[in-house]
Amino acid sequence: MGRIAGRFARVEPRRRAARLVLGLLADLPRKNCWTIAEWAGETTPDGMQHLLGRAKWDADQVRDDVCGYVVEHLHDDRAVLVVDETGDVKKGTGTVGVQRQYTGTAGRIENSQVAVYLVYAGKRGHAAVDRELYVPRSWTSDPDRCRAAGLAEETTFATKPELATRMVARFLDAGHQAAWVAGDEVYGGDPKLRTALEERGTGYVLAVACSHEVTTGAGKFRADILAKKVPKRAWQKLSAGAGAKGHRVYNWAVIDLPDPRPGSRQLLIRRNRSTGELAYYRCYSPASVPLTVLVRVAGSRWRVEEFFQSGKGLAALDEHQVRRYTSWSRWVTLAMLAHAFLAVVRADEHTRPAPDALIPLTCNEIQRLFITLIVRPVHDTAHRLGWSNWRRRHQARSQASHYRRQATQE
Repeated sequence: MGRIAGRFARVEPRRRAARLVLGLLADLPRKNCWTIAEWAGETTPDGMQHLLGRAKWDADQVRDDVCGYVVEHLHDDRAVLVVDETGDVKKGTGTVGVQRQYTGTAGRIENSQVAVYLVYAGKRGHAAVDRELYVPRSWTSDPDRCRAAGLAEETTFATKPELATRMVARFLDAGHQAAWVAGDEVYGGDPKLRTALEERGTGYVLAVACSHEVTTGAGKFRADILAKKVPKRAWQKLSAGAGAKGHRVYNWAVIDLPDPRPGSRQLLIRRNRSTGELAYYRCYSPASVPLTVLVRVAGSRWRVEEFFQSGKGLAALDEHQVRRYTSWSRWVTLAMLAHAFLAVVRADEHTRPAPDALIPLTCNEIQRLFITLIVRPVHDTAHRLGWSNWRRRHQARSQASHYRRQATQE
């Protein structure tokens, strides 16, 4: 918190931001301004709501601080930047960026809000270093709606790969180093993203669909057609990295793609050893690299899924109940900071040998011990009863307002 202290002009929002971050790490069943304010010892949620909506501080500057904190403590010369999006199911139409769209969180088309994240994945750990809200065309084509949600006047539609390009450029322009970028088919199928990375000399291993076409010395072919032409001797059994249940071992093959431009380009093919299911990746590197390096980068993509799981489960990344863009950006940035703290403590703990018969400390266990042993908020009966009265008073006002609105409409 000392690292971001200078981003706040006044001491009150700085202290409240610290209490909010602790609340994001707390063991509350639900985390919003109401529950965190009560947990933190405040008498009403007004202060927390003011911090997210109206207080004077720049969430993008804090985001840059989070990025620097993650790179400093999780630094790895072989780190991979992983891009991916996640959706949060929402009700109504007033929340910024919400519309009916596919979200992997629900596994179907839902009324949801989607954001793209950039995760720094190294040997010591992984954490998010940037975020961009996906604003659909249904929003950018309606200036009044954008204005009501707090979006800037110059907001224009940007695809998810364009948002990813913007975040990678911001990371590299800040002076940070990462030799590789990984992502799923949404990003691998976008030629503009691939071109932007190649122009920067940044390698990538990006998934593509089976129907994706590549040019070989014998002509242009679909990826799945090329896979059928790979001889048996070309497949190699390699691990894509350690998972919760052991190493993730697949069969891999690589096909060189001729190109007059500088750099090395390949089509990487992964085959499941049990089901035979195939996956395909477009690869680029400034200089030729062995297959093991491409496999390692491809396997790093799953780190972003682990971030979504722990970021939502431990730091309430998805529990924001806000409508405007400013509040959304502030909530997710502080949630990224909370998760980064856990990731850094975990990385430091893993440098020490764990006692016999114990696995190293996980982020879940670190959160539990930190809140239980270090923070330990204790509030008396008067505080609890005061909050009970506040909730009932607020709910009574809301109920009366609904009845008045209904009577007016009738």
